[in-house]
Amino acid sequence: QVQLVEFGGGLVEAGGSLRLSCQVSGGTFSSFVMGWFRQTPGKEREFVGSISRRGTSTYYLDSVKGRFAISRDNAKNTVYLQMNSLKPEDTAVYYCAIDRLPGRALSNTRSSRSDEYGYWGQGTQVTVSS
Repeated sequence: QVQLVEFGGGLVEAGGSLRLSCQVSGGTFSSFVMGWFRQTPGKEREFVGSISRRGTSTYYLDSVKGRFAISRDNAKNTVYLQMNSLKPEDTAVYYCAIDRLPGRALSNTRSSRSDEYGYWGQGTQVTVSS
């Protein structure tokens, strides 16, 4: 059974930074595209970004480009989301997710769809104060 656990959420002032981590167990981590999503109450889960299996390619939501960066360490089965220049509108619960199929190439269209992911973490709250 694949399990994902996120770490690193919290409260930060606008303009500040946070780094989220997501540790994966129970699967061959390096075989899977990974994604980050976020959700606020009453809204659909929103794609934030995704990263290829080797970590050489990434895609991002337009509003976070240049501020957020996804990376991964396949030796540690961990994916990261570095968030800089945070804004109050970035406040959300953030989730990491693992591709529902192994071995797929990173696709912007596919990786932005929540139904293309097979397992999810429990979520971590990020709150940005103004």
